[in-house]
Amino acid sequence: MSESAMNSSARAATSTAEVAEYVRSRTGGPKDDGPKILEHLAGWTLVVVVAMLVTQLGLL
Repeated sequence: MSESAMNSSARAATSTAEVAEYVRSRTGGPKDDGPKILEHLAGWTLVVVVAMLVTQLGLL
C-alpha cells in the first residue's frame, strides 16, 4: 500500500472516530445541572422499598 493511501485511510479512520464520538456524546440524556435532591430521595425511597420487600418475604 502506498504512503498516500495509508495517510488517506488513517485520516478517514480518525474522522470516522471523531464523528462516532460526536454522535455518541449527543444522546439527549439527563442534564448534569438538575435537582440532585430529587435523585437522592428517589434512590433512598427505592432502597427502603426493597428492604421492606426483602424483610416481608423473609429472604434475609
